[in-house]
Amino acid sequence: MSTGLLKDYSGPVNEISNTMQDRYQALHHQLVASAMAVKLAHENYKHFKMGNMICFLTTYPRTCRPEDILETQKAMRTVNWYCSDVQVRGKYPSYAETFWKEHHIQLKEEPEDRDILRDGTVDFYTFSYYMTSCTGAGNEGEKIGGNIAGGLKNPYLEASEWGWQIDPEGLRYTLNEIYDRYQIPLMIVENGLGAKDTVEADGSIHDSYRIDYLRSHIQQMKLAVEDGVELMGYTPWGCLDLISASTGEMAKRYGMIYVDKHDDGSGSLKRSRKDSFFWYQRVIRSNGEEL
Repeated sequence: MSTGLLKDYSGPVNEISNTMQDRYQALHHQLVASAMAVKLAHENYKHFKMGNMICFLTTYPRTCRPEDILETQKAMRTVNWYCSDVQVRGKYPSYAETFWKEHHIQLKEEPEDRDILRDGTVDFYTFSYYMTSCTGAGNEGEKIGGNIAGGLKNPYLEASEWGWQIDPEGLRYTLNEIYDRYQIPLMIVENGLGAKDTVEADGSIHDSYRIDYLRSHIQQMKLAVEDGVELMGYTPWGCLDLISASTGEMAKRYGMIYVDKHDDGSGSLKRSRKDSFFWYQRVIRSNGEEL
């Protein structure tokens, strides 16, 4: 879940209402349904551990101006913390009432909803991490590229071909922020680099850029664990090339296995292992010691 996507989504809506009121009403129903599922599992399957899923979009203040810092705090709350504060703590956060008032949102709740949220909290926290951005009051400054989120460009970071800024240290920072807030085990369930891959004449695919991306993020995970973060697992995005959810194209490849399929629909669907496949195989075998 990510309330920022609810807030900023501008895609086709067909017959469905696209107001802030209806989005957050729907999100409330989703949070209640999630809590009911967690409660059901806890009551009937005592050995089950239940988690959530957050699309985490870390953002830094553009400058040390107090206005930029306050705007960044607001962005982190509405984009990243809103859903997980409910799922982990079992109730809406202190800032929710103000947010609802600012956006003329009046949640319709059933009498038992708050009890369900309280009784259906998760045991661990999972999230995706790809990039970071900057936030400033007035939204002044150069915008980042890419499609997953808006934000201002960080001049200290490199970016992918699609404009997503590459920030391994940001993962360590994010892990510490989440763990300090909730003190429950964490798991990274998405992390990867979308890039154009070239198939050589002999069929090999040399994606050293993907290996560099994954290696640097795993190294920062290790440092976060040394910081005291309880990190229970990591799965990169992804195994196979597939259509990018953010751009709707095959050319933006994330996989360690190349799939012969292209934006125009051509291709045999033949699968070929990239260099990153063999590299990650060694990483798994060594439990992250061989990077």
